Amino acid sequence: MRSPQPPRPERADEVRRRFADEARAERPDLAELCLLVSAAADGTLDDAGTDAAQILLDELAGRLPFRPGSPRSWAGALAELLGGRLGYRGSPGDYQRLESSLLHAVLRRRRGLPILLSVVWMEVARRAGAPVYGVALPGHFVVGFGPPEEQVLADPFDGGRVLTGSDTQLLVAGATGAPLDPSMLAPADPLDVVLRVLNNVRAWAVARPERSDVALWSVELSLLLPSHPARLRYERAQLLVQRGDFLAGAVELDAYADVVAAVDEPAASRVRQQAHAARAMLN
Repeated sequence: MRSPQPPRPERADEVRRRFADEARAERPDLAELCLLVSAAADGTLDDAGTDAAQILLDELAGRLPFRPGSPRSWAGALAELLGGRLGYRGSPGDYQRLESSLLHAVLRRRRGLPILLSVVWMEVARRAGAPVYGVALPGHFVVGFGPPEEQVLADPFDGGRVLTGSDTQLLVAGATGAPLDPSMLAPADPLDVVLRVLNNVRAWAVARPERSDVALWSVELSLLLPSHPARLRYERAQLLVQRGDFLAGAVELDAYADVVAAVDEPAASRVRQQAHAARAMLN
């Protein structure tokens, strides 16, 4: 099945502007940011489509029982509705599809990566008044309910299954080989969630060199977040050169070298050599 294709340049520019504005808002809207990622990926997704996705999240929240009670009751209510009656969950095959990282497609297909299914859980639960947040375990994103002393974790990828302490320890050990650290259970910042979503998009694209367009727009959106790894500038420069925009790539490489020079002059020199090589390709 053919993966989504990005929008026309003018629409892509509009999406970037709106993404940057939302990322810098006092209280960034996680669903809106994820839908703007969707719009950057899928040229068929217009404003009516993103509005429809927001309305669906509202409707799903309205189908939950009124304030179920304890964190475990909230987790159970979400699992019964989303994982049970509606069949939202994941499978290994979902890691091979770009749509699994796009919120509008996950809402439609009821399939996705752990982090996007967790976004669905969080946004539905938040609208219903639940004490909910994301928990960015190493290698596997889950959802938390309640304060630390009463925290209940649920795994939307497994239909919302409530995790025991042993389950959580096994997830972390399987991903890292290390024991669970309590700091791993802290609520994830919404902008960190979005950056992790974009990291997943880039990982999908890196495995498919013919989709360097996807890698490029995902890097560019990541760079619009207030906090991001500096190395993304280097990655963007490499992608520009890879896609034949040698001059722009060389300019970006030189700019990155200037940043790196303050801490690692030999590394900066190597980057400047790459910039020189990129300019040479213009001849």
